[in-house]
Amino acid sequence: MLDAIDRRLIAATQQGLPLVREPYRELAGRLGLDEAEIIARLKRLLDDGAIRRIGAIPNHYALGFTANGMSVWDVADELVAEIGARVGALDFVTHCYERPRHLPLWPYNLFAMVHGRSSDEVHSKVGEIAALIGPAACSHDVLFSTRILKKTGLRIAA
Repeated sequence: MLDAIDRRLIAATQQGLPLVREPYRELAGRLGLDEAEIIARLKRLLDDGAIRRIGAIPNHYALGFTANGMSVWDVADELVAEIGARVGALDFVTHCYERPRHLPLWPYNLFAMVHGRSSDEVHSKVGEIAALIGPAACSHDVLFSTRILKKTGLRIAA
């Protein structure tokens, strides 16, 4: 259960941590709390699953990674968790998850996002995934982004 301080902390961080040398100290000052309490609360919120992660989210477009391909895979349902874990562990896969099939039009149940500087680079990385999966993949495809959509997660008010 979130208390009022947890809600204020989440509201203060959901747009990102302050871009300063000591962000937790900065948050503590803003919220009138001790830096150690900020860190302890964030750790508890992570451990409890109230927040999923704390991490940097680079702008891959600004870094030159302008080709974005969602590779989609048709793998046996009994293997999807095992294969998904292996694919998700690849350093060039940024998102990997299982989704339901929608037969007969959509046979794919494993999705893995790959970014590259060109579509050729993305296809090369998808080839590495194909080699890793091997014959367990009945088929696959790559869907490229055509425009940037603003992505935001759930936002709560303090």
